[in-house]
Amino acid sequence: MSYDTNNIFAKILRGEIPSFKIYEDDYTLAFMDIMPQAEGHALVIPKFEATTLLDIPADQLTHTMTTVQKVIAAQKSELGAEGVVLMQLNGEGAGQTVPHLHFHLIPAHLSQLKRHGAEQGDMKKIEAIAEKIRAAL
Repeated sequence: MSYDTNNIFAKILRGEIPSFKIYEDDYTLAFMDIMPQAEGHALVIPKFEATTLLDIPADQLTHTMTTVQKVIAAQKSELGAEGVVLMQLNGEGAGQTVPHLHFHLIPAHLSQLKRHGAEQGDMKKIEAIAEKIRAAL
């Protein structure tokens, strides 16, 4: 996949599509997945235009993973998550559907996950969970 500046995450970064943002800095954005595999499912994306893990410079990846750590800590403290599944689908062959590097942070046991992209979640519930996580960040 080549980088598509009109992918949904690029549009979210530009503010063209709304999202339930939970954290943002100069390098990254974290927001709730509206098709959650479990309650509290969040995404972390770099602001760098990278399609896969192989497309991002190490310094940008370091910033992204720092945000991943922050969000996981907030999920654990605010949602009482005993564990968080960290998932990164790297390329279409792995099931990546949005051509922008992103990390899934899913506060649940692997055996409890719904199928990826199966159904849209309850927006009011997602927003309430976003407020809890955002408060911890």
